[in-house]
Amino acid sequence: MSGKPKLWTKDFLIVSGANFFLYFTFYLLMATITLFATDRFHASPSVAGLASGIFVVGILIARLFAGRSIDKVDRKKMLYIGFAAIVAITLLYFFIQNLAVLLVVRFLNGAALGIASTATGTIVANLIPKERRGEGTGYYALSVTLAAAVGPFIGMFLIEHASFNVIFVLCLVLLALSFVAALFLNVPKVVLSKAELDKMKGLKLSNFFEPKVFPIAIISAFVGLGYSSILSFLTSYASEMNLVDISSFFFIVYAITVLVSRPFTGRWFDTKGENFVMYPSFILFAIGLLLLNQANSGLFILLAGVFVGLGYGTYSSSGQAIAIKVAPDHRIGLATSTFFIFLDAGVGVGPFLLGLFVPIAGYHGLYAIMAAVMLICTFLYYFLYGKKAVAARNMVQQQAE
Repeated sequence: MSGKPKLWTKDFLIVSGANFFLYFTFYLLMATITLFATDRFHASPSVAGLASGIFVVGILIARLFAGRSIDKVDRKKMLYIGFAAIVAITLLYFFIQNLAVLLVVRFLNGAALGIASTATGTIVANLIPKERRGEGTGYYALSVTLAAAVGPFIGMFLIEHASFNVIFVLCLVLLALSFVAALFLNVPKVVLSKAELDKMKGLKLSNFFEPKVFPIAIISAFVGLGYSSILSFLTSYASEMNLVDISSFFFIVYAITVLVSRPFTGRWFDTKGENFVMYPSFILFAIGLLLLNQANSGLFILLAGVFVGLGYGTYSSSGQAIAIKVAPDHRIGLATSTFFIFLDAGVGVGPFLLGLFVPIAGYHGLYAIMAAVMLICTFLYYFLYGKKAVAARNMVQQQAE
């Protein structure tokens, strides 16, 4: 253990903490902004949902340009730009007077998060030692997992006991503190050669995406689709079965499972190879979805939280580690944004696309379909990446001998 390069450095902790507060405010506002829209502006459910979802559109568009520009602008500067923008835009929530302005602010808020989170993901990829890439990426990804569990919980608590302005003040204070902490970061500079800079000119596809990440990114879109079926429809499904109270603990169980399993899965990624954790992640996610398909009691829903935590929770961090692993060092920013564009697209398109199946198949049928999709992803992963990973690992072992 003592021979391992150090992971828990000051810079790693600062970036992980900043990322936690970025996503904490994201999930807190996602859980409360629809109520803000209906309560303050009497918005219809569809418009209130748009106020929540347009945020993701902003993230996707910003990631396209942030990933392309980060190494030309400088990673630390991009982080400052993202944080300065998100602090300034969060201030605007106090002055919103109508629905149109709310939609614009939500879009800009998403764009600022897209810039800042692309910067944190790129910076942390360089801070993690290559020998501990799976483990380090896993711990870093916990910042999002914990934010997804704590953010909505705090949001719903504040809605019951405080005003919307208190929510906005909390977001503003946490983001401002993260911005101040980021000023003390030591970020390794990336110096691009003239040839590398020339390649980044123009509007070529490779200037917005990292092609080497496409195999794992394509799979991520389907995995994101599966997770969106839980994010979007679990509450309605539980309401149909009169299990709303117990279903509210699904994400707490999910977060605890990820928290407990992440140290092991990250280490296995590094020591036993990515396939050792990736194949089980699809199968475990499928089992979690099948448990929801068969749910007739709260126990099934909580048990599903465990399997989804082991499945989707493992995939999201390990997939990101693969994206970083296959990309050249000077294109890690593009690799990070490419991976998350596809994953976020799956999560963002899911509610609309899967909503078309609900009237036909019902929620039971929807989760059965999604379980089948996850099993198909197992084979998709093998053909797009898994078999290449085996060949690469065997070559490394032969060279070592």
